[in-house]
Amino acid sequence: MSEINLPLAFETQMKSYLGENEFREFVEALEKEPRVSIRLNRHKTNFQPENCKHVPWNEDGYFLEERPSFTLDPLFHAGCYYVQEASSMFIQQILKSIEAPQDGIYLDLAAAPGGKSTLLSSYLGNNGFLVANEVIKSRAGILKENIIKWGIGNTLVTQNDPEHFGDLAGFFDLVLVDAPCSGEGMFRKDPDAMSEWSPDHVALCAARQERIMDQAGSFVKGGGYLIYSTCTFNQKENEEMIRFIVSEYEYEPVKITLDGTWGIVESQVDIDGISFFGYRFFPHRLEGEGFFITVFKRPENALVHEPKRTKDFKHPYIKPVGKQEAEKLMVQIGLPEYSGFYSLQDSYFWVNKDFQQHFEYLCRFLNIRYFGVELGKINKQQFIPNHEFAVSILPKSGFLTYDLDLKEALDYLRKEDIPLKDLPEGWVLVTFKNMPLGWLKNLGNRTNNYYPKDWRIRMK
Repeated sequence: MSEINLPLAFETQMKSYLGENEFREFVEALEKEPRVSIRLNRHKTNFQPENCKHVPWNEDGYFLEERPSFTLDPLFHAGCYYVQEASSMFIQQILKSIEAPQDGIYLDLAAAPGGKSTLLSSYLGNNGFLVANEVIKSRAGILKENIIKWGIGNTLVTQNDPEHFGDLAGFFDLVLVDAPCSGEGMFRKDPDAMSEWSPDHVALCAARQERIMDQAGSFVKGGGYLIYSTCTFNQKENEEMIRFIVSEYEYEPVKITLDGTWGIVESQVDIDGISFFGYRFFPHRLEGEGFFITVFKRPENALVHEPKRTKDFKHPYIKPVGKQEAEKLMVQIGLPEYSGFYSLQDSYFWVNKDFQQHFEYLCRFLNIRYFGVELGKINKQQFIPNHEFAVSILPKSGFLTYDLDLKEALDYLRKEDIPLKDLPEGWVLVTFKNMPLGWLKNLGNRTNNYYPKDWRIRMK
């Protein structure tokens, strides 16, 4: 990268944090190309990238030697990995350090584009349930796509303002708020963040964060955890937010286990004789972008809000599937015993039966964009599978599969017709390196490509 020109007020701020000598190291780091990192989806693949360095605080994270064309990698579209900045992968270390319950109900309040939500989804697996929320409509669409590709099926995607969760105080075992911020930590990846930066913008972001946390602090149940993070360096959006949260709600400090070789800086905020902790990521001290994160625990005696049982689930659009119809679906598609089903606009959706009560309760308060796994439709007694089902981790044992080579896989992702040889007519699950990409229908003399039109790749 070429030499960068930092805003003068930002330089003054960083020199006060780091000192003159370390500030020069910081600037030199910003002038280097950022490292590219990915996090593997272990629910889909055990693939080990060759000659790649591990992200030290995340067992599924890897640094790549150079940035490939992810668009031209079918495994990317199959949801086998997520391209995620390494610093934010630290959330996995937090989950392990606090022994967060894997059978819990989690909320990612500002979730788009989905990096942290997919990490939480992986951690929960089939044992827990995640609400991934995004207030901005266009970004909620991107979040939905990434959750579908990740494919675990334990997530409810919603589009709501934080205040819409007001009736859910004390409901969640863990709440993550990756707050909208001034973006100081992304200066070398996003030049626009640098041009938009000003002390007034920092103050505006801090005020917005206070409004969000004034709501979010109440959503955590007694004994649960609140995680707050930003991709910025200044104390107004970080340490001062610790003070604000503790002034508004009763929370206990949480100290996270660190390895001294990682280069993460622990900061300490003393409030009424109690030390609270934050964790800072500087690009000159480690391989990653600027990041700050802190963790709180709700006292055990705080409110615990259990979902109320409802005899009949009523929703304007989402309908429960009757017992006989559900059993027929399970047999016809070959789904596991813990399956629950709903219908929406003639399409069937799968939800883990263990979390149906939570799901139905949440539907009373939230604007739903997607949930579980969309399976498909039944037309004239024939099951017509959806793409969402194809890329999910649900079993698809009743369908023929056909493994494509790289050229065929890219043609398929461009939504071009793929000739099939020696396969009977009907639905075919096409794969690349045995990872599902989607559906083709073999009509004998030709095939129909059912890859989603809006997702097709245009790069040659």
